[in-house]
Amino acid sequence: MKKTILASLLATLMLAGSAFAQEKMDDMKGMDMKNMDMGKPSAPSAKTHKAVGVVKALDAKAGTVTVAHEAVKSMNWPAMNMTFAVKDKMLFDKLAEGKKVEFDFAQEGKGYVVTGVK
Repeated sequence: MKKTILASLLATLMLAGSAFAQEKMDDMKGMDMKNMDMGKPSAPSAKTHKAVGVVKALDAKAGTVTVAHEAVKSMNWPAMNMTFAVKDKMLFDKLAEGKKVEFDFAQEGKGYVVTGVK
């Protein structure tokens, strides 16, 4: 007898829970969800920094550029010579030894990568 009462009580609770869940789903039918984050992992966005400097060396094969850059306020860096990776090989067309450039860079892993050149 106790088993029958327990089974009936359990069935009633399951039906009530199912009805509640369906009611909540019905409430969501009219919602515009196209701009909602649906749990897709997002890539961390790296902050882009701007700098001005003179190209000291290029190594297209290694994909790097060495720049004597001015102070970078957004990084609290003083002026220095620094070698950066170059994100896109097409950027080498805008780089030449001795040329003064404005460039954008971001941190990738432990290093810094030039992402744009003016």
